[in-house]
Parts: sequence; C-alpha cells; structure tokens
Amino acid sequence: MKKTIVLFLSLTFFIGCKENKKAAIKEVVEKPEVKLYTFDGGTVIANNLEIFSQDTTYQGQSREFSDAFYVIKHPKGNLIWDTGLPDGLVVLPEPFTSPDGNFTVSRKDSMITQLKEIELTPSDIDFIALSHTHFDHTGTANVFNKSTWLVQESEYDFITSEESQKTDNYKAIQNLTVVKKLNGDFDVFGDSTVIIKSMPGHTPGHQVLYINLPEHGPILLSGDLYHLYENRTHKRVPSFNFDVAQTKASMDAFEKFAKTNNAKVYIQHSKKDFNKMPKAPEYLK
Repeated sequence: MKKTIVLFLSLTFFIGCKENKKAAIKEVVEKPEVKLYTFDGGTVIANNLEIFSQDTTYQGQSREFSDAFYVIKHPKGNLIWDTGLPDGLVVLPEPFTSPDGNFTVSRKDSMITQLKEIELTPSDIDFIALSHTHFDHTGTANVFNKSTWLVQESEYDFITSEESQKTDNYKAIQNLTVVKKLNGDFDVFGDSTVIIKSMPGHTPGHQVLYINLPEHGPILLSGDLYHLYENRTHKRVPSFNFDVAQTKASMDAFEKFAKTNNAKVYIQHSKKDFNKMPKAPEYLK
C-alpha cells in the first residue's frame, strides 16, 4: 500500500511538471510578435538651448535634435507614436526658423513616402498616440483622421480649448475626430506589450510609451519628458513646461517604472539614441 502511494505521488508530480512545461512552452510560442519601426520626422536645431532649463545652465549654447516618430506593428493592429514636423517643410528650399529665433526646423521626406517603406498607408494605422501636442510631434497628425486618437483627457481639453483653437498646434490635430480619451495609463492591445504611460508636466496630458519587444526586451520612448541626457541626469525642466512640479513627479515615476521593468530608455530628441535604432524598413523586434 505504501509503495502504491509513493508511486501515485511520483506520477502526479511528473505529470504536473510535464503540464507546467507545456504551458510555459505554449506561453513562449503565443507571445505576440511586436515590431518597432523608427522614422525620421525631421531635424530641430535649438538655437537657444537656455530655454531647456529653469536656470542659465545652457546659456549661449545650441543643440541639434532628432525628431523621430515610430510605428508599432502588433497582431491586433498598428499604432503610430508621434508624427514629426509638418510635411510642408519637405518642399521648402531651406530650413525654417521660428519668428522668435528659438528653433530652426527641416524635414526631408513626407509621412506618406516613409510609410510606403513598410507597405502601409495612413488608413492602415488603427491608433495614433501623440506624446503631446507640440508642433514637432503633431506635424502630420491630420492625415490619420480615420485612426483612433489615444489622448489623455487633460491634453484633449487643453488643445481643444477656445484659446488653443487660435493656434497652429490645434490646427495640426483638428481632423482627429475619432477620439478615445484616457485618464492615466492605457494598455493599447490588452496584453501588456504596448502601454501608454501618463507622465504630465511638459504639457497637461503628456505621455510616454512602453513597448515590450519579444527579442530586444522592454523599452521606453520618452516623449518630451527629457530632451537631453543632461536633463535626465540632473532632472532639469525646460522653462516652457506647463507644470514644473508635475514634471519632476513624472520623472520620478518614469525612473521607478524603468528600473522595475528593466526597460531601456530612448530619448526621442537625442541624435545618439535615434542613431542607435534600425531605420525603417528595418525594425526592432
């Protein structure tokens, strides 16, 4: 009788281990194939870098920024994250400098041309999410008027306010009429592979993007939480941010989330980080 019990327990343990192994293999096999494509949305030269801090740290300095945008392909749909500078810059004979002299901007290729590199058109994009509604992130947003705009409610209220409707920033998103308003973090495809993280401060509803890639692993796209490596290291806040205290709280939350999830951080305006990324039609997976 004793031997029978031992044999029964051994068989139960063996079968249990086998089933657990099958489940683990099944989980690996069924992990969704997520691809991250990086595109060139133009170049921004900050002629007056001093505005990227609350003090005179960058006085007299200038810096060239990349202006990337991204497409995430997921088995359940396609998401575009930011859209770069306006397409109108492509046909200008020389870069455009803003009236205040703070920025000189340029763009080489249109949104349509670049999406063709991965065999997509704007109508193939299911979701559009903007880190925020500044001109260098919303330049071609209006072409995605059939996509669902994933936007923090606070950002939506800010950019559609009566005052904002008089600005070019509003005109850049006015055709986005299919709207899903968010109040905090949002799991885009429901499987934790692509998550919009609410990180207010730069604007009222600024957000960043977390992507858990099958091979490359988890990454975070910073939006404009940080523009410079130095700003991340020293928690420097641009003088034009909507709310300094909110920005610093978001920086703390961002770093905690990055550490907890062992996520690589890519600063979207950093040329160094932009150059690390394979460019479409190549991708991170």
